[in-house]
Amino acid sequence: MLLIGLTGSIATGKSTVSSLLAAPPHSLPIIDADILARKVVEPGTSGYNAILKYFGPTTPNLLVPASDSMPVDGPDGKGRPLNRPALGKRVFGNNEERKKDRNVLNGIVHPRVRKGVYKTIMQNYLKGHWAVVLDVPLLFESGWDRLSGVVMVVAVKDPEVQMQRLMKRDSHLSREDAQNRVLSQTDVRLKAKRCEARGKGKGVVVWNDGSKEELEAKIEAALADIRKGSPPWWNWVCLLFPPVGVAAGAWVYWQNININKRWNEMERDEKSKL
Repeated sequence: MLLIGLTGSIATGKSTVSSLLAAPPHSLPIIDADILARKVVEPGTSGYNAILKYFGPTTPNLLVPASDSMPVDGPDGKGRPLNRPALGKRVFGNNEERKKDRNVLNGIVHPRVRKGVYKTIMQNYLKGHWAVVLDVPLLFESGWDRLSGVVMVVAVKDPEVQMQRLMKRDSHLSREDAQNRVLSQTDVRLKAKRCEARGKGKGVVVWNDGSKEELEAKIEAALADIRKGSPPWWNWVCLLFPPVGVAAGAWVYWQNININKRWNEMERDEKSKL
């Protein structure tokens, strides 16, 4: 089974692409890391308790306010849900304190999400799907690119397009808040460059500065190319002959390790020239 790692940055259109891939005629299973990330911090979970323990003492509005419709102990008695905007203000930004808090939050959430991703990948593999899309905002940062046969980055060339889309989507954000959220992630143009460096057939950049119709056409063309490189019959070979599947997975992983080594060397060379 082909694992397509889908990533981008905030407000570049990754969710739209994910929806297009999930809909006919593609109908690909989507493993959405954001959805899993929400589940692992629901009230009563170990992730929820860990966030309360670290952020609670210094973030008075960490939980949604109690009200007539929201009991003090939450609707299910396990606690009130997290106040995501308040938590976002704690972790989004570029100063050292916010970076530290963001690392703590990632350390709580990521291992739990990783476990859920592995479980869902195996379920889809056993169902015989030829490909599954792993939708992860921090694909490179979290190392999921090493398992991906193909990485797809949804990007915009104009930073202002990204800002305007974010402020339109989340109207409660000031321009400063929106800027902090954009800066808290790796520049999407750098992600695109890294994706292109993977080489033909292993990295696909979808530039999304235009209309949805243009985006749909680009996705159609990208999926046609991906199918040529990994036809559905190959998935059945790997499924019916598990040793072949294991060997194929190990080969992809080894290739991606070498791809990342070359990328790191390129980054070091560029920095040495500055």
